[in-house]
Amino acid sequence: MKSHAAWGTSKNAVKFRIPTADNLVPIRLDIEIDGQRFRDAFIWNPSDPDSEIVVFAKRTVKDLKLPPAFITQIAQSIQTQLTEFRSYEGQDMYTGEKVVPIKLDLRVNHTLIKDHFLWDLNNFESDPEEFAKTFCKDMDIEDPEVGPAIAIAIREQLYE
Repeated sequence: MKSHAAWGTSKNAVKFRIPTADNLVPIRLDIEIDGQRFRDAFIWNPSDPDSEIVVFAKRTVKDLKLPPAFITQIAQSIQTQLTEFRSYEGQDMYTGEKVVPIKLDLRVNHTLIKDHFLWDLNNFESDPEEFAKTFCKDMDIEDPEVGPAIAIAIREQLYE
């Protein structure tokens, strides 16, 4: 695999963003308080106002009947991950011929997904959610939780 140094040799600099149609951030939560654990993964629009984070945390805690202490932890975790993502915004990202391997190794409910393929970092119209939908359809996977898990796994690897 080529090193990232090759990116710097290209004259095609664009501002940082995840190479997908929607510049959404993968968020992963794994919080444990007093022996109670909350785990989740989803995508977040970094353009949403930060006030939405607290609203989301409160709604999640209420819907899942979690102790109120989870509100702060959920909000802080989301905010930390968004802050890291935003720290890259505005930086130049050099585009040349660049494809990266994506590896899926997921267990979602009773479905095991193992696959690998290449993703073009220069195609900013790529859509992990559409890819996951097509993947599930092609593989006759009916579990509605599998597609979102695949899309999140793709976004996490692209973000890395």
